[in-house]
Amino acid sequence: MDKRDVGGFFKPKSIAIIGASENESKVGGILLRKSINSKIKTIPINPNHESIHGLKCYKNIADYNGKIDLAIIAVPSLFVLGALNECGRKEVKNVIIISAGFAEIGNHKGEKELLEVAKKYGMRIIGPNCFGICNPAIRLDTTFSATMPKRGDIAFISQSGALWSYISDFCEEKEVGFSGFASLGNMADLEFSDFIEYFCKDSKTKHIILYIEKLKDGKRFMKACKKCKKEIYAVKAGISKEGTKAAISHTASIASDYQIYKGAFKQSNVILSESLVDALERINGKSLVKKDKTSVKIGRKVFIITNAGGAGALFADYLSIKGFQLAGEPLDILGTASGSDYFNALDKIKKQDFYDSVAVILTPQSMSEIKKTAEVIEVFKRLNGKDVVALFLGGNSMKEANKIFEENKISHFNTLEEARASLVFE
Repeated sequence: MDKRDVGGFFKPKSIAIIGASENESKVGGILLRKSINSKIKTIPINPNHESIHGLKCYKNIADYNGKIDLAIIAVPSLFVLGALNECGRKEVKNVIIISAGFAEIGNHKGEKELLEVAKKYGMRIIGPNCFGICNPAIRLDTTFSATMPKRGDIAFISQSGALWSYISDFCEEKEVGFSGFASLGNMADLEFSDFIEYFCKDSKTKHIILYIEKLKDGKRFMKACKKCKKEIYAVKAGISKEGTKAAISHTASIASDYQIYKGAFKQSNVILSESLVDALERINGKSLVKKDKTSVKIGRKVFIITNAGGAGALFADYLSIKGFQLAGEPLDILGTASGSDYFNALDKIKKQDFYDSVAVILTPQSMSEIKKTAEVIEVFKRLNGKDVVALFLGGNSMKEANKIFEENKISHFNTLEEARASLVFE
C-alpha cells in the first residue's frame, strides 16, 4: 500500500460496476449508463442479470476473464466487504466505494475492515460514502451528478460529492471547464494529499479547489501544498458551531478549530475562499453571479432540508455568521432524494413550531425530480404559511423550477453565495 499514485482512477481502460442495474433511478443504473457513454470498456456485475443494456452481466467479478483497471462498488453496505475481497482476489488495484453506511453513521469497525482488506491486496480505495470521480477530457464520469462541464484546467477535490452536482451544473451554464473532480467521502484510505499531489503534476491542471470538512493528515497536507506550484483555493466548512455539527453528521468529520486551519492554509500558500463561486471567480477573473444584494426577509430560526450534506454545512455556516439561529442540525435526505422524499420531510414539520422558516436545498443529481420538488415546495408554502426559501443550486437544470418559484412568489436562489448575500431575518 506504499504506492499512492491515483492516476489509475482517472485513466482506466476497463471499469467494473458492482451493483449494476437496469433501473436508472438507482445509483448502479446511473453509473452503468455513464460508463457505457464514456466508451470505456464496461463490465456489469450483478448476480440477478444475464445481460444489461446489451452487455453480458457477470454474477461475480471473478467470472470476468480480462483485466479490470477500476471497480466501482454500489451495493448495500452489508455486501461491500465481500465485494472488496472479490476485487482483491481479482487483482483490481483501484476501487471506488460509493456505498454509505460506515463511519458516517458510527460504523467505524466496518470501515476499518475495508481498509484491512485493501492493505492485504495492495488496493487503493476512494470512499466509502463517496460520490466518485470525473475526468471530462475522456468523458469519464463515475458520479451521479445530472451534468458534466466541459474540459478545462480546474481540479476540484471535495469531501462532499453532491457539491459537484451543484458546481458542475453551474459551470456548464457559465462555460467553465474542469480537468478533474474527486469526491473523498469518509477518506478511509486515499485523502486530500494524494489528489493534490496528482493534480499538481497533471499538465492539464492549472488551479485546484478544495472543499474541506477535516484533514486526515495535516502535516502531509501542508507539505503537499507547499511543494505545489499551482494555485490552490480552499473552502472550509465548520466555521461556526452549527456548520461543525453538520459536517460531523455528513462524513464523520470533526471539524477542528477554524483558526488552526486558517493558519495552516496561510503557511501552505493555500488561498482561503469564502465560497466555491468565490474561488471560481478569482480563477476566471470575472463575476459569475449577480452582485445584487436585494434583501429577502425570513424568520430568524431556520430549519434546513438538503440532499447535499456539504451544501447544508456551508449554508449553516453562512446563516450563523449572519445572526440566524438553526432549528437543529440540517436534515440530510441524501443525494438519492426524490420529490416524494422532500414532500415527506416537509410534511413531518408542517404543524410544528420549532422553526420560523425553512430552507430547502436541492443539488441536481441524476435521480433528482427538480420540477416535482419545486411543486412540493409551492404546496407546502401555500398551505403552511411559514417562510420558505428554495436553494436550487446549479444552472440550466433549474430554469423550470425557477419559473414555478417566480410565478408563486417563493424566494429562491441558484447559488449559496446569492442566498448568503440576500437573506436577512425579520
